[in-house]
Amino acid sequence: MNGVQLHLDLALAGFRLSVDLDLPARGVSVLSGPSGCGKTTCLRAIAGLLRAPGARVVLHDEVWQDDSAGGPGVFVPTHRRALGYVFQETRLFAHLDVQRNLDYGMKRVAPDARRVSLEQAVELLGIAPLLARRPDTLSGGERQRVGIARALATSPRLLLMDEPLASLDAARKHEILPYLERLQDELDIPVVYVSHAPDEVARLADHLVLMEAGRVVASGPAARLMTQLDLPLAHGDAAAAVIDAELTRHDAAYGLAQVVFPGGAFWLPHDGSRLGRRVRVRVQARDVSLTLQPQSGTSVLNILPATVLDLAADGPAQTMVALDVGGSRMLARVTRRSADLLGLVPGLRVHAQVKGVAILD
Repeated sequence: MNGVQLHLDLALAGFRLSVDLDLPARGVSVLSGPSGCGKTTCLRAIAGLLRAPGARVVLHDEVWQDDSAGGPGVFVPTHRRALGYVFQETRLFAHLDVQRNLDYGMKRVAPDARRVSLEQAVELLGIAPLLARRPDTLSGGERQRVGIARALATSPRLLLMDEPLASLDAARKHEILPYLERLQDELDIPVVYVSHAPDEVARLADHLVLMEAGRVVASGPAARLMTQLDLPLAHGDAAAAVIDAELTRHDAAYGLAQVVFPGGAFWLPHDGSRLGRRVRVRVQARDVSLTLQPQSGTSVLNILPATVLDLAADGPAQTMVALDVGGSRMLARVTRRSADLLGLVPGLRVHAQVKGVAILD
């Protein structure tokens, strides 16, 4: 099944937005880039809030807009597009309690077309205790959870989220993120998510679109783009790889857990997660060192065979190394002197010593 297709060539005041995107039908596609690069305009075009000449918008082979040259001149208005839209500001009706805000969303969908029940939306977002309260009595995180539930109450085939966590502090972000992950586990609804926050990209993105000055710089699986050395995400002190894994073992005596991923396994501090849980782990490039031979007599628990894929300068004294670890990608940030002493070149077999691994939660 096809996902979201967006072709947009739009001239604004001193700015041109030209994108041609084909987003997957499952998971979270994150549009990321600096403010003013065109991310929100793309979302508005998908939603039908902006009728751009020459645009084409398709969801699962259903044409929502086709004003391209020679096209049929199709434009489906917003209220007839099966989508939910979550804004940075929740835009809840202040005079209605939470229950009636949700009921308003349900009214948009005929009973025989509902794919997400109100009870399911309430349970997924954990808002049952809030139903009788007014929006002005809710915290920012609670309001955003209600806003997401209201969007789900419309039984959307596509969920659009425009920087929904940007106005929240770190604690409220931490409150919301597990609910966003749960949506992907329990509902088969693709999400197009706008953010320029690296932590949200690492935690949520399955597919990543990097934008700059109105154009797409790169589009593809997030795990690959975050470790692609010709892109900015793979550079600097915060550069990291994100790997999907499964928690398979607890070592209660030492307070550790083991996660398995294509290419190997990591030991990391046990956070109480249940066995069998799918997790996303982050390995920062600064926490990976390289050796030509496997080491013994070391405090590092995670040592994995790897192959050098590519190298690139990372400032005047550092080299960023992209690695293949049994089919998974990682980064190592080493000094230029170390890279020369080890003779690092693409194709060289090495061992990656990983000093720190964290579950993203």
